[in-house]
Amino acid sequence: MAVAEELSFTRAASKLRLAQPPLSRHVRTLEEKIGAMLFDRQPRGVLLTAAGQLFYEETRTVLPQLRRAGETTRRFAAGQTERLRLGFVSAVLGPELSDVLKRFRLRYPEVQLVIRDGLPSELEDAVRRGELDGAFPGLRPDTNAPGLVYLPWLTEPLAVFVPADHPLGSRASLTLKELAGEPMVAVSNEAAPAFASLVRSCCAEAGFRPRIVGESARGQAVAVMVAAGSGIALLPTSLTRVVTGPSVVVIPLKRAPQVTHVFVRRRDGADGPAQAFARLIRSGGG
Repeated sequence: MAVAEELSFTRAASKLRLAQPPLSRHVRTLEEKIGAMLFDRQPRGVLLTAAGQLFYEETRTVLPQLRRAGETTRRFAAGQTERLRLGFVSAVLGPELSDVLKRFRLRYPEVQLVIRDGLPSELEDAVRRGELDGAFPGLRPDTNAPGLVYLPWLTEPLAVFVPADHPLGSRASLTLKELAGEPMVAVSNEAAPAFASLVRSCCAEAGFRPRIVGESARGQAVAVMVAAGSGIALLPTSLTRVVTGPSVVVIPLKRAPQVTHVFVRRRDGADGPAQAFARLIRSGGG
């Protein structure tokens, strides 16, 4: 591998901290075992033969795999575990997320889960910077951030959250058009741009512009604002679980828009816990 990368026995020997003659003998022995010339030896260096290029491409991942195997075994023998650092928006903290985390713990008991909550924009930045291995930021952003992979894992409908004493509070279901002109509270665009964009788009398709009278960075806080009588809100149905007492009524929407939550990770991450977690998501682990 060193000779193929350096195209020089002298530089390869220096890189490996070997004398050149033993390195040359090692390569000759390898060529004899394979039954093919790997290098075209020239006065000013070497070139890979076609067979050498093929052998290099077929074996270039072997050394990294050996290093990972050795490191994993060393940590195992020392009683150390790998870590998986995950972030989530608190709006998705529910049975579905608990289930996928539990499935991962059962399958990979040696991996330590380190979990923190945050806002969608904060979580994506943390994944991009390598501070988190993956995150559940809510919706997929309108524009994919370079270097990140988004995997859908949970889909649910939007619903209308209204104060219990609101005139609409007795309805069994509503259409989006019936919300036109109503004072609304919402998740702020700065905190969750994808979700804020979805709400605006849904209202626009129904023929009106939402009348936003208050905002908060988190969906739970928006539900509390509804309970306080500040306005009505369009929120994922799963946030029903944060509503306690008779202050808020959650009303289903006819032909309700669907919200698809995603898991995000770095595209260039080495194989490890984050990729194992992503495979669990892909297989329907959530």
